[in-house]
Amino acid sequence: MSKKQAHLKDLPVKTRDDLRNVAIIAHVDHGKTTLVDAMLWQSGAFAAHKKQDEGQDRMMDSMDLEREKGITILAKNTAVKRGDKIVNIIDTPGHADFGGEVERGLEMVDGVILLVDASEGPLPQTRFVLRKALQKNLPVILLINKVDRPDSRIAEVVDEAYALFLDLDANEDQIEFPIVYASAKAGRASLERPADGGMPKEENLDVLFETIFSSIPAPQYHEGAPLQAHVTNLDSSPFLGRLALCRVREGVIKKGQTVTWIKTDGSMSKVKVSELLMTEALDRVPALEAHPGDIIAVAGFETITLGETLADLENPHPLPLITVDEPSISMTIGINTSPLAGKSGSKLTARQVKNRLDTELVGNVSLRVLNTDRPDTWEVQGRGELQLAVLVEIMKREGFELTVGKPQVVTKMVDGKLQEPMERLSIDAPEEYLGVITQLMALRKGRMEQMVNHGTSWIRLDYRVPSRGLIGFRTEFLTETRGTGLLHHVFDGYEAWHGELRTRSTGSLVSDRLGVVTSYALYGTQDRGSIFVEPGDEVYEGMVIGENSRSEDMDVNCVREKKLTNMRASGTDESERLIPAKKLNMEGALEFCREDECVEVTPAVVRIRKVILDGSIRARNTSKAKRANENS
Repeated sequence: MSKKQAHLKDLPVKTRDDLRNVAIIAHVDHGKTTLVDAMLWQSGAFAAHKKQDEGQDRMMDSMDLEREKGITILAKNTAVKRGDKIVNIIDTPGHADFGGEVERGLEMVDGVILLVDASEGPLPQTRFVLRKALQKNLPVILLINKVDRPDSRIAEVVDEAYALFLDLDANEDQIEFPIVYASAKAGRASLERPADGGMPKEENLDVLFETIFSSIPAPQYHEGAPLQAHVTNLDSSPFLGRLALCRVREGVIKKGQTVTWIKTDGSMSKVKVSELLMTEALDRVPALEAHPGDIIAVAGFETITLGETLADLENPHPLPLITVDEPSISMTIGINTSPLAGKSGSKLTARQVKNRLDTELVGNVSLRVLNTDRPDTWEVQGRGELQLAVLVEIMKREGFELTVGKPQVVTKMVDGKLQEPMERLSIDAPEEYLGVITQLMALRKGRMEQMVNHGTSWIRLDYRVPSRGLIGFRTEFLTETRGTGLLHHVFDGYEAWHGELRTRSTGSLVSDRLGVVTSYALYGTQDRGSIFVEPGDEVYEGMVIGENSRSEDMDVNCVREKKLTNMRASGTDESERLIPAKKLNMEGALEFCREDECVEVTPAVVRIRKVILDGSIRARNTSKAKRANENS
């Protein structure tokens, strides 16, 4: 017990046997949300007349963006009733970019279920989430999911999981974990190992629930202790305003009660709990009181933030603040400054952008927002490209128009030397692409740590690579491996700066004037490289309209019209001979960007542009840089 909690040392310890708090952690796409679905259905969380059909899967992914991308972005909790017992389940994201959500989820629970795919085995993110769980001394249930996959290799994966535990220095108690074999999609689990590709013996998930009740400890509390509730997540409601999601550690909290709110800076204030909600299946229902171990939502605190404590009025004691890993990727976000600004968005001012970034900070512990030398631009730091791209995508849907800079790495100085973040990268690909992958990684200064050939014509390569080498890597990798390769990476400490990386060998085709694109002009330009715009699109000076096949940039006139004479008709067959435009989504545009380029994001369209729009200034800067290189 810490010194801060010394007031509890003489009080008797009790447990709540009717409750279990558990988080489901795993690598992306190993079946966490599908398992929660199956647990909800089998516990009678939905009305009897509802059928589990196609439209009713992944109930926990409630955001539009989550359902579109097929990934979990925010950690969410649900409650499952089994007779007179309750299991609170926290569904966490599997992407390393949203690792802050996982760290927060682990603060709420007393144990974890570690999901591992029966074919893929433990991947980098599995290592990350397991390391966090072992550091917090949380007991683990190992669940081997997707045992019915035709390419499953159950025994090998179990051995790999044991090796991972040993690699992370698990102690004797931690390595004694139960193993459950399951198919979350079919809603079946068993303690007996099925044959590779076979179904678990039992017809339902009862075995899993029994294992949860026997292996995960019940919440402990001190009898007669004053109230302590820890704010571990935030949400909002259109009727109640900001909601603080708390885990009650000690004492009882009631609706209408006045409590002491202990803020991150140590200051205290008296506030009233205006509303108290508890989770039942997917709904939050009003409650009168909550006891130790309960996960609740409370309203009445407009500016409450993560890691703060709700404590007893007479005897307040704070709980420790939540700490998360530092961000490794940053990009600038500012107002739209292009000549076509204001055409489709409704939120255009610097104040609106700043307020929106501030509200994002409230609930997202892994983000940082820093001021830049411009009053209308901010530097946003996060865990990865995807996390920052998702933030921009959400803002775009809300009607913002933004200028977004190329993602950069967050460096730091250690003992007077510059250090940059590193990533641990795992690649699974058919063995014929080994040469291509090795070549790609050499460009990015990746260091191969391990290569395994499973004997199935697939290979696994483990690399340690600078984070900036992976910016824009995914698209190129998928192109080179014809879409068959799998790629996973997770942050892995800092190393000395690796020098200059030049990953994009091509230049940009840049429009040299304002106007509307014509098919006649595109027909003359398309031989130069691949084009991103179509006839009828609006362009402006300094906008990137395509990729040049050579390494330097080229200014082109893509609005030129055909001169008409009595021998020439306006609509000849140029439009028929145009190569279809390559459409870039937002992640693709961010990946394509060079250092001197940025992305214009509006609700209607995503454009790539030069930071300096004026072509003559750009040309002067290029010749200056060339002269400097020659002289050096």
